[in-house]
Amino acid sequence: MGKAAAALKRATVLQDRVRPAPAGVTILIYHRVGARTPMSVDLPTSLFDEQMAFLAERCRVLSLTDAAELLEAGEQPPDHRPHVVVTFDDGTADFVEEALPVLERHGVPATYYLATQFIDRQLPFPDDGVALTWDAAKEMVASGLVDIGSHTHTHALLDRIPPTEAAHELDRSIAVIETHLGVTPEHFAYPKALLGSPQNEFEVRRRFRTATIGRTRPNPWVGSDLHRLTRSPIQVSDGMDYFERKVRGGMRLENDVRDLVNRWRYRGASS
Repeated sequence: MGKAAAALKRATVLQDRVRPAPAGVTILIYHRVGARTPMSVDLPTSLFDEQMAFLAERCRVLSLTDAAELLEAGEQPPDHRPHVVVTFDDGTADFVEEALPVLERHGVPATYYLATQFIDRQLPFPDDGVALTWDAAKEMVASGLVDIGSHTHTHALLDRIPPTEAAHELDRSIAVIETHLGVTPEHFAYPKALLGSPQNEFEVRRRFRTATIGRTRPNPWVGSDLHRLTRSPIQVSDGMDYFERKVRGGMRLENDVRDLVNRWRYRGASS
């Protein structure tokens, strides 16, 4: 971890002490497991295993569907352990090879948001990401632990394409998942965690029970919008200490700074 990143994490911990997070459901974002690349979101399998063990032992780990039901009820459950949902983005082969065995060992459910074109055409993801196959995706579904969600078809950013194109992205993704896996996705994740334009957000709301964006913070028990659920990205540099803080709803400042950087970084991108 660089000096600037380490300083930001320390500053974030101080802010968390001044502004504690409200109680609610924390949704975690994972991308890759196996440490096959130098990406900040490509976790060593041993670290992922330790994190899942922590969740299984110390938290109430929910499926996204169950979490949506609790948030819809708008009442804090009597169980005061952290309530956590595990999610993955994109659709790379390391999930079945590295992450799924860990999830099965600890009995942790997860939602996997698939960018379906990459799997359908076996296209490489950025940073040497190998697309999983539909046979591997069937193995995920057969595990009984993994719900399949949509991440659009081409990983299109919905804040910068017209509604007709957005509708096609969503419908194509749903149709491909139904064809290959026999399930209809109820959950959606905005690519790059960027909320769509108002028109495109309407298209998302019409098709899915929930939708997720970024912004490291919990979803409060009262007043959460199921189509603007926030998620906390997990990085290698989190280790266990900062991971545990994120599980409890902390590390907001770090994400706010990252959001500013990413909006500049992706300003000309379409996917």
